[in-house]
Amino acid sequence: MKVAINVHTEWDRLREVVVGVATGAQKPTVKDHALRCIEYATLSDVEFAQAPCGPLPPWMIAEANEDLDRFAESLKQLGITVHRPQVVDFTQLCRTGDWEVDGYHAYCPRDSVLTVGRQAIETPMVLRHRWDEARTMRSLFDTIQAPRPRLLDSMYDRSRLGVPTLMNHEPAFDAANCLKLGRDILYLISNTGNQAGCDWLQKHLGSEYRVHPVRDVYAYIHIDSTILPLRPGLVLLCPDRVNAANLPPLFRNWEKVYAPDPGDIPCDPRWNPSSKWIAMNCLSLAPDLVAVESRNTHLMHTLAGYGIESLPVQLRHFRTMGGGPHCVTLDLVRDGTLESYT
Repeated sequence: MKVAINVHTEWDRLREVVVGVATGAQKPTVKDHALRCIEYATLSDVEFAQAPCGPLPPWMIAEANEDLDRFAESLKQLGITVHRPQVVDFTQLCRTGDWEVDGYHAYCPRDSVLTVGRQAIETPMVLRHRWDEARTMRSLFDTIQAPRPRLLDSMYDRSRLGVPTLMNHEPAFDAANCLKLGRDILYLISNTGNQAGCDWLQKHLGSEYRVHPVRDVYAYIHIDSTILPLRPGLVLLCPDRVNAANLPPLFRNWEKVYAPDPGDIPCDPRWNPSSKWIAMNCLSLAPDLVAVESRNTHLMHTLAGYGIESLPVQLRHFRTMGGGPHCVTLDLVRDGTLESYT
C-alpha cells in the first residue's frame, strides 16, 4: 500500500521518511549548456571540460551506501518507518524532442519531490539531467506532476556570476528550493528556482498557503544549507550568506542561530563538491532532536544550548556527493496540522 503523505513543517515529529541510495551514482557524461550554467557555473571553460564524469568510484558508492543504511537503521530504532528509492540505471539517456542527457543518482530524494500537506509534487526540475529523477519514488506514494519545462538553452545564462543564471521563460524549480513552515512556504530564487516556478507553486497550492520568494541570499543551488527552521520561533542560518539586510521578513521576530564554521570537511575536489556549509544541512526529527553529520560537533554543541539534541549521522562523502541529512531524506509523514507560525 502506498504512503499517505502528511507533512506541514520541517520540524514536527517525523513518522515516515525516504532515505536515499547511492547505487549507480554518477556525474553526467553529457556536458551540455544546462550543466555548464547550473552545476558548474563557477568553473572556467577549461575546468568544465576537464571535470570528471561517469560512474563514481565503486569504493565511494559502497561507503556511501553503508552510511545511508546505518542512517536508515538509526531512524528505524527511533520508531520511524523508512522507505528507499528504486535503483535505476542513470547511464540511460533521457530524451525529449529538444535534447538528450544521462543522469545523476538517487542519493538526494529531497531534490525532486516536494511533500506539502497531503501532496507529493514532482517539481519541474531545472537540470535536464534530473528531469525525471522522481521516477525512483513513484512506487512509494502517489505524486502530482508539475508541468514539465522544455529547458531550452535560452533558459540558462551565466554571463553574470553571483546572480541566478536561470531565466524566467517557464516555471522551473527543484523541491529543495522550498522549506515548509505550516501555511508559509519559503522559496529560494536561485540557479535552481525561478520566479515563474514560485508563481506556479502559489497558484497550485491555493489560498491556504503563502509562498514567499527569497531573493539575494544565495544564487547557486538549494536553500537547505543556508536557512533551516528548527522549530517555531527558532531558525538556523548560514553566516556567510544571511545577514540583517537580506534576512527573509518571516524570521524578523524569530530567534536566530548562526551556524558555527564547520571547519575543513574532507571531499574529493575533482568531483565538483558542495561547499563546506553542506555541514549545516540537518534533518529535524522532532522539535528537540535533529540529525547532524557526525563531524560537525560545533553545530551539535551550539544546538544543545537551545535544548536540541543531535543524532550523529556518518556521511563520509556528503560533500563530494552533495547531500547532508536533510538532502538525503524526504519526509513523508510528520505529526502536526496545518497552522500559521508567522
